[in-house]
Amino acid sequence: MKLDIGSLLRGETDVIEFEFDLAAEAMGDVEFSKDAHVVGKVTDNGGYIQLHLNAEVPFITQCARCMDEVRDVFKTEMTLTVAAEGTVSDEELEENMDEYAIVTNGCIDIDEQVREALILDFPMRFLCSEDCPGLCPICGKKKADGDCGCSDKKEVDPRLAVLQSIIDQLDE
Repeated sequence: MKLDIGSLLRGETDVIEFEFDLAAEAMGDVEFSKDAHVVGKVTDNGGYIQLHLNAEVPFITQCARCMDEVRDVFKTEMTLTVAAEGTVSDEELEENMDEYAIVTNGCIDIDEQVREALILDFPMRFLCSEDCPGLCPICGKKKADGDCGCSDKKEVDPRLAVLQSIIDQLDE
């Protein structure tokens, strides 16, 4: 969505509010069940213009420990300084690209801002619960389902067996 902020730039209004849905792009093994819902406003505080927005998108993915399905809603919020094209140097824009929304021909491309926020803020992995015990490393059974009967003794990596034998000799 390209938001026309011409009335704000001309001083006709101090606030422009907006709300829209944006198709979420696929990211790895995350499936988005609906479009991202975006709500925000652009405000002028005595010549200091800011864009503030909230976006939320429901998603489905797998728990990083036990592979169960995780359904949740990801929410992100951002506040950017609005600057006219050419008023911010290229160097400053590169160093602080996530701090500015650039006005081009009286419009701000909000879609691009939201997509960047979703990509940068979206977690790398999810858990079904904070205390998810995961899977048994031997048989692959979910530890939350109970004891699988596998030995609690950790198997030594064959590449490190020589070191384990030295440690065993030192313990004797």
